[in-house]
Amino acid sequence: MTIRVITKTVIFARPFVVNEVNGEQLPGVYSVETEEELLEAASPPVTRRVSTVICGYAIGGMTRLACTNPTALDAALARNATRPWHETQGQQGE
Repeated sequence: MTIRVITKTVIFARPFVVNEVNGEQLPGVYSVETEEELLEAASPPVTRRVSTVICGYAIGGMTRLACTNPTALDAALARNATRPWHETQGQQGE
């Protein structure tokens, strides 16, 4: 059994939610690690996703790891990219 890990960096410009369980996360740079298993009997070679983990920093500088669904992560990235900037700003003068 062959396992490979694919790592990519994602940037959230605004607070975001990947799933309701983990709640809202702070904007910033996150690392996403996807672990895949090579299915030996398949031809051509086929992989199966074993896990996807998003890694970031929580308050106090601690690393936070959370398993996530890649589809939910892609949806959160899309929402973050298309959300108007003014929706994330507080009211001035309050």
